[in-house]
Amino acid sequence: MAENVILVGKKPVMNYVLATLTQLNEGAKEVTVKARGKAIGRAVDVVEIVKNRFVPGLKVKGIKIDTEEIVSQDGKKVNVSTIEITIEK
Repeated sequence: MAENVILVGKKPVMNYVLATLTQLNEGAKEVTVKARGKAIGRAVDVVEIVKNRFVPGLKVKGIKIDTEEIVSQDGKKVNVSTIEITIEK
């Protein structure tokens, strides 16, 4: 897995905010926040909280949206939306 990537899931938003801040404080110039499905809104919240509250001047370098086809537990193919938000100092 690539460095400086935060995978957003079901944990509270502040867990991912802390992980993102840790990456930035350890010298990373760029961090990518990734999520899919219902976690997309949480990923956007993470970026906005980091940008507005903790790191003034942080820039959103790029936003990439996509759809992944995954196989559900009952064998059906399901399309799941994904997002990657890249931020830089």
